[in-house]
Amino acid sequence: MPRIQAPTVAEHRQRQIRLILDAARSLLASSAQPLSLAAVGREAELPRSTVYQYFASRDDLLSAVVADVFPDWSRQVREQVEAALSPGERVWAYIVANVKLFASSEQAVARALADAVDPRVLKGPMEAFHAELQAPLQAALADLGEPHPTATAELVDTLILQLSRNLDRPNGLEETEALAILRRLLGGYLKLPTT
Repeated sequence: MPRIQAPTVAEHRQRQIRLILDAARSLLASSAQPLSLAAVGREAELPRSTVYQYFASRDDLLSAVVADVFPDWSRQVREQVEAALSPGERVWAYIVANVKLFASSEQAVARALADAVDPRVLKGPMEAFHAELQAPLQAALADLGEPHPTATAELVDTLILQLSRNLDRPNGLEETEALAILRRLLGGYLKLPTT
């Protein structure tokens, strides 16, 4: 029987699951190959049998990754928004955090999940993720005095998405270029200081 590497069995179990989820996420970000439990075990430096103790199939593991990444991405954005002081700075923090996510290896994880996971499995978590992100953005826009915060939040997201699509293309935009464009477009409206 393998040795428990934590003070309690529950903590050991959580650590093992965290190792497996992090390994799966790393492989999704860096490999064009389909995810396998054996590859995840190698990446996590765990026997394949250990991975199967926690996840019965590749689909179970992918569902767990989905359940893990969306709250993490949401937390990253929320923390940036909450740290900003003025309503305009909160909207800008939202924009910066989202562009950074699109420019990071997390975008490869998102693409791999979109390719590998049944759309019905992704639908609920994606809707919850979008709603969770929209709440602080809409609140910041309302605090800014925007009479239509819901429609404006959708427009902000559309701008982020459109510019972020250029981050992946050959000869596309760099992250700083995308942010500079968005700041030129929105800086005055958000009452951001000129740089």
